[in-house]
Amino acid sequence: MLHLKNVYLCKVITMNNTRFATAVHIMTLLAKCPQEWLTSDWMAGSINVNPVIVRKEISVLKEAGLIISRQGKEGGSQLAKNAEMITISEIYKAVKNTEVLGKKNQNPNPACSVGKEINNHLNILFEETDQLVVNFLGDKSLQEFTDQFE
Repeated sequence: MLHLKNVYLCKVITMNNTRFATAVHIMTLLAKCPQEWLTSDWMAGSINVNPVIVRKEISVLKEAGLIISRQGKEGGSQLAKNAEMITISEIYKAVKNTEVLGKKNQNPNPACSVGKEINNHLNILFEETDQLVVNFLGDKSLQEFTDQFE
C-alpha cells in the first residue's frame, strides 16, 4: 500500500510540473503565430503529447482568460491578448494545482506538540514560497520568453 501511495504522489508532483511546462509550451506556440488559429493536434505534435492533454490545458488557459478558441474546420486557439501583456506568472497561476513544496500531511497527531500545529505553520511557509515563485515569474512576459526562440 505504501508503494502505491508513493507512486501516486510522484504522479501528482510530475503532473503539476508537466502542466506548467505544457502550458508555457502552448502559450509560446500561440505567441509565435499570433495571426493563426492553432489546433490542439498541431500543438500536441510540437509538445509530443496526446492532443487530449493539450485540450485540457487549453480549457484551463481559456478559463483564465489567456486563450480564445473556436471550433470547426477553421478552428483552433489564439492568445486572448498580446503576448507582451501576458506574464509567465499568469500562466503559472492558471495551471497551478498543488503547492510548490507539495502537500501537507493529512492527519498529523493532534496529541503531539508539533503535530497539532504543523499544518498551520506549513500553510504560512507554503504561501510565502508560492509568492516568491509568483514574484519571480511576474516580471517576465510571454513575449520575452518567446523571443528566445528563432
